[in-house]
Amino acid sequence: MQKNYDLVVIGGGPAGLAAAEAARKSGIENMIILERDKELGGILNQCIHNGFGLHTFKEELTGPEYAQRFIDRVEELKIPYQLNTMVMDISKEKKVTAMNREEGLFEIQTKSIILAMGCRERPRGALNIPGYRPAGIYSAGTAQRLVNMEGFMPGREVVILGSGDIGLIMARRMTLEGAEVKAVAELMPYSGGLKRNIVQCLDDFGIPLKLSHTVINIDGKERVRGITLAEVDKKGKPVPGTEEYYSCDTLLLSVGLIPENELSVEAGVELSPATNGPVVNESLETNIPGIFACGNVLHVHDLVDFVSEEAAAAGKNAARYIQENADAGTEDDEYRWEMTETSAGKTALGNIEKEIPVIPESGVRYTVPAAVRINRMEETLKVRFRVGAVYKNCYISVYLDHERIIHKKRPVVAPGEMEEILLKKSQLQEHSELAHITVKVETV
Repeated sequence: MQKNYDLVVIGGGPAGLAAAEAARKSGIENMIILERDKELGGILNQCIHNGFGLHTFKEELTGPEYAQRFIDRVEELKIPYQLNTMVMDISKEKKVTAMNREEGLFEIQTKSIILAMGCRERPRGALNIPGYRPAGIYSAGTAQRLVNMEGFMPGREVVILGSGDIGLIMARRMTLEGAEVKAVAELMPYSGGLKRNIVQCLDDFGIPLKLSHTVINIDGKERVRGITLAEVDKKGKPVPGTEEYYSCDTLLLSVGLIPENELSVEAGVELSPATNGPVVNESLETNIPGIFACGNVLHVHDLVDFVSEEAAAAGKNAARYIQENADAGTEDDEYRWEMTETSAGKTALGNIEKEIPVIPESGVRYTVPAAVRINRMEETLKVRFRVGAVYKNCYISVYLDHERIIHKKRPVVAPGEMEEILLKKSQLQEHSELAHITVKVETV
């Protein structure tokens, strides 16, 4: 059985909901959201702490409250969605194969796709920690769901490996539920979470944060009985003589998030080695014309407000793509990227429009977008990025070829917090021979 839609949004979390709303408001009627869970809202349904919505709604909301605002909008706009529906495959021709209990396996031919599948947690198997496989080892997100949605307590004596935001929030949550959180260990010499979460979730509860430490052994065969922490050197190797044993019945892992891009790869979408998410241009369009990406499937965000903002842009641009291609005379090939190597790095040249690459340098790990078509950007374009280390008393600088146009003083920048700069269309248009845009961290 094959269906036909102008737009398919894959994922009914905060990114998918915001993208669908923006697309509908931009004039797309024939569209659908596909969600594999039993309800809309995604990961926000288990994030019962506050701190959401300060940018979007100018008030502090919990995760479910934030999600409900967008669910209500989707309902008001009568945007159709299918729950308990798993997308199995996406083809380069934008054919979506999905399945659910009611319809079995079915196909959707669509003009445009928005990828909004979110991300998943890195498992223990990726960490190479010695020891058996006893009960009591959970990812922080799994523990969060068990406590907040299922009503189960994972354990009473807890050690957390990794200081990402989920791990920090779960340190506080487990404490409030009566558990003793003995330590949060972090492999890097800096925390991977927001500063406010370190203060509110660890400092306020007297939970120690042990930087440059990792778990080198898990004790216990049937159930975790304890773990051994050790300090690590600059290469991440344990330092002999620094071992500390902590008795515990639970180990939570908060060791990074991985964008869910298996479907993207099957469709032929180019991924960034820095983010594990799609490489996109100023419209959040991938190398496959008509396929857009937003939210944590694109790059891991620190605030859901930024996810919604980015997703709204993806929805608007997907709508424009559909409307521009409504006439049979417009071919997708007009928007295809053709990558050519130059001395400045990768330069993308479209068949009609020149792609200006945005190059991360000197401490900047990546940028979203990775390339810009000047004549298709809005009057201002927000470029988001993360740095690779902690820098103090530095500058965020932007160069158009060799001319510096932004030199913004920052007291501190850290990997746990996303940074952003604004590019003005008028400035870029002044450089008719512009070859590349560079974003970097400078100390002078």
